[in-house]
Amino acid sequence: MILKISGRNVIRFLHTHNNRFKTNATPIQSLLNANCRVTVTTRNMVTLIVATTSDPASINPAAALLAMPGWTAGPTLPPDIKSFTNKQARVIQHDGSIVKEDDLDLRWEEATGEVIDEVIFLSRHTAVSNRPALTVHPIGVLHLKDGESPPQGGKPGWAALPNPRIGPWFRLLKKMAEAHGLVPEFEITLEATHHGPITNKPTMFLEIGSTEEYWKRQDAAQVMALLMWEGLGLGGGDAVGNWNSETGKRKVLLGIGGGHYAPRHMDIVLKEDIWVGHLLSGYSLPMEEPTQTKPNPGENQIGGNWRQSIKAAFEATKAAFPGGEILAHVDQKSFKGWQRKPITEFLAEESINVGKPNDFT
Repeated sequence: MILKISGRNVIRFLHTHNNRFKTNATPIQSLLNANCRVTVTTRNMVTLIVATTSDPASINPAAALLAMPGWTAGPTLPPDIKSFTNKQARVIQHDGSIVKEDDLDLRWEEATGEVIDEVIFLSRHTAVSNRPALTVHPIGVLHLKDGESPPQGGKPGWAALPNPRIGPWFRLLKKMAEAHGLVPEFEITLEATHHGPITNKPTMFLEIGSTEEYWKRQDAAQVMALLMWEGLGLGGGDAVGNWNSETGKRKVLLGIGGGHYAPRHMDIVLKEDIWVGHLLSGYSLPMEEPTQTKPNPGENQIGGNWRQSIKAAFEATKAAFPGGEILAHVDQKSFKGWQRKPITEFLAEESINVGKPNDFT
């Protein structure tokens, strides 16, 4: 028989179909023993950039990016989503909620035959402070239990693969914002993992906040467009933030605890060559005090969905950084004494290494 599969999916195929050929054989041996021939083909690996026309902080950066050289009209994604192409980048524009239009990566692959390598969403940011901000963050709804309804897309207990560009692009965004005079008016910040939509490939959000006045700021939109233009190497330079475990530093920060804007984690990420996985703020680690639960003998006495959150965040981060050294950075000061001990014990049980700030240098 002849099997025709893409190079990126060879290993996945081998493991998936191992039991179809020979028991207790390795996947490669099984294929050899089955006397089959594998034809490896290469399909386009592309970056999917998603914008919605319902949000000026989303469509304005997309429009600024599309005003740069090299873009052509692409295929229409059902039901009526326009697209534009430039080298390995694909921009799509829909009219719905940016956090609730699920599986756009898989829908693009099905419609075009191309393979999505990563997804970048453009969106507005809201905050109680109303402070102007440019933000970068991973997505997921890790803390909710099955049956609970996520208010901003996603699904309970789910964590998207974090885009490896988050750390390098955050540092690049800060430099660009300073160079274009947006600082100190705009705060340049990471955000903790939150909201949807559901994706299957490494994902991040780029956001402009925090009120309608700033969502419409063309200078902010232009900086976000330049971030994508230079970060993806569309202007001819080297792309920024391509993960390669064979070169450079391999340490990846998994943030645990702290506020929504992850200040103590961000202090580390501002250093060069630091990679960023999921960032779990305190609200993503729901913990019930010992007096509120009645554990069975020998069980950890702290109830709540915090274990699920940590495990899902770690597994997604590990998958997004193959060959990377994942280090949990725990914001110790954000936890009370009864919280710190079980978190530390759980990390040890799950063989998740803990790193202090100096461990990331």
